[in-house]
Formats: sequence, C-alpha cells, structure tokens
Amino acid sequence: MIGRVKFAEFRRLCLDQPEAEELETWGEATFRVRGRIFAMGAPEGSSVSVKASLDDQAGLVAMDPKTFAASAYTGRFGWVSVRLSRLRPPLAEKLVKNAWERTAPRRLVRKPGAERPGRRTAGR
Repeated sequence: MIGRVKFAEFRRLCLDQPEAEELETWGEATFRVRGRIFAMGAPEGSSVSVKASLDDQAGLVAMDPKTFAASAYTGRFGWVSVRLSRLRPPLAEKLVKNAWERTAPRRLVRKPGAERPGRRTAGR
C-alpha cells in the first residue's frame, strides 16, 4: 500500500520530538521524554503503541478497529496499539505529537521552540 508508515518513519517521528530519546526496554524500542515513555514498538513488529487518553483511544478504535486497538496491559491507561501497515503518515505524525505532549513536562510543551521542529534528515 502506498503512503503507509514503516517502523523507520515512526522512529523518526518519535525522535523528532523535543528532548526525545530511544531506549531498548522489554526487547522493544521505547521512545521517551525526560525518562517517561510516550511510544514503543519493535522494528520487526507490525504494530506500535502510543500513549493517548481513554477518550482518544475509544475514538480511534471506533473510527477504525482494523488499525487501532487498546494496547495489551496498558490499554486501561489509554495506550493505543496501532497497525503500521494501515497507518497514513499525517495521522502517524499527529498520534506521535499528541503522545509526546501527554508525556512531556508542561514547561517543555509550552517552551518556545518546543513546537514540532522541521524535518531533520542529517544523522537519521
């Protein structure tokens, strides 16, 4: 399918967020801001998980249950499992940005220049 997100693109979206870092935990890549996880997944996996509110989770699952599901174990906190092969880049970008904003300290979210930076190509 044309225009679907691969793990490498998901990783880039996560690491483009201010102060984001990647750390392997539980055999998966976890994406964190100041030590707190906002997204995770395995490069060889078919899906990833992102932090969301319970309301957003319910809306995403209702909108497209073939793409979205409550994540195992963490779904009760709003985490959403996302099938990458069905995800389009604009929605992936929005999901990652929202997950980062839900996780980052308020001062960092409001900090000038913390809004989504331009695309970086060098080094990634």
